[in-house]
Amino acid sequence: MRQRRVVVLGATGSIGQSARKVARDIPDRMEIVGMSAHTSREKLEEAGAEFPGAQLRVSGEDGGEGLMELATMPEADMVLVAIVGTAGLKPALAAIEAGKDIAVASKEILVMAGEAVMEAARRRGVRVLPVDSEHNAIFQCLDGRDPGSVSRLILTASGGPFRRTPASELEGVTPAQALRHPTWEMGRKITVDSATLFNKGLEMIEARWLFSVEMNRVEVVVHPQSVIHSMVEFVDRSVLAQLSTSDMCFPIQYAVTYPDRVVNTLRPLDFAALARLEFEAPRTADFPALDLARWAGEEGGTLPAVLNAANEVAVAAFLEERCGFPGIWRLVERVMREHGNVRTPDLETILESDRWARVRAEELLGLGCNPAKSC
Repeated sequence: MRQRRVVVLGATGSIGQSARKVARDIPDRMEIVGMSAHTSREKLEEAGAEFPGAQLRVSGEDGGEGLMELATMPEADMVLVAIVGTAGLKPALAAIEAGKDIAVASKEILVMAGEAVMEAARRRGVRVLPVDSEHNAIFQCLDGRDPGSVSRLILTASGGPFRRTPASELEGVTPAQALRHPTWEMGRKITVDSATLFNKGLEMIEARWLFSVEMNRVEVVVHPQSVIHSMVEFVDRSVLAQLSTSDMCFPIQYAVTYPDRVVNTLRPLDFAALARLEFEAPRTADFPALDLARWAGEEGGTLPAVLNAANEVAVAAFLEERCGFPGIWRLVERVMREHGNVRTPDLETILESDRWARVRAEELLGLGCNPAKSC
């Protein structure tokens, strides 16, 4: 067993904070050698005081050059990408080309360019290790088995704060209500994505690339307790599930120490206290994000990048009260339908499609398209 030297891109966010906790918990297995923040220099310097040997970069001050420096620094052997949005894509690819394993907490990387990322990792002989709790759970259940043995990958969803909210009341949802997640403490954007189920839709596309399965073998089930983090059904109809308390330190630690399992101070499950585990089908008619994501994942090409970009604009508009809650998925669908999909894009085409979708979504918002009502 050896210590891994880890760069954390996005060290001041919720994933970054959990990664720092893991490093403090298992210092003989994880050393943080580099950290970045987007604008929070003060918070980054506070984090740096915990790990005095780590290099620090504020990406908002240097146009992202610091991210590339950290992603390729010779003393690191793993890069944990925990940056919200698309800013982590180029550093992730740079880390792979530099021969580093990457631990992916930023799902946009694989949504936008999953084929390119996984192909680069295969070519360079490095590993792409999932940190999202759902994908980490699937990774543990598969344990190296061939994708051909898989019948279904079953992602679990908490259902968010509006799991029981009638469709007629969704028009009046406020940002404050959407930010009250029943299970997880997360950033604002991902919390809204959990409320719309776009987060789970993005995870479906991510799973398709991470585990080399078609979209029709990726499903979602609502599990409000968030104890089973995901499941794998094999062709013999046996199902394996991964369970733990709701703490992102679990998947981060497993990604860092893989394939080893290491003693830690995390809270164990109390099955008697759990009492029951519930499951239900997602309300796709009322929350169409899953269907939009399945469409994007099946079409492939540049459409997933367009879905992701339009959703980012729509969520920002919702949080600024320029867009109603159902307007998020209405705006995303309209931008997707206007896009001319490129089936086999290169990286620049993917990035251009991302830029186009952001501009078009803002145009629709600015030209009087009122997603609170219709688009």
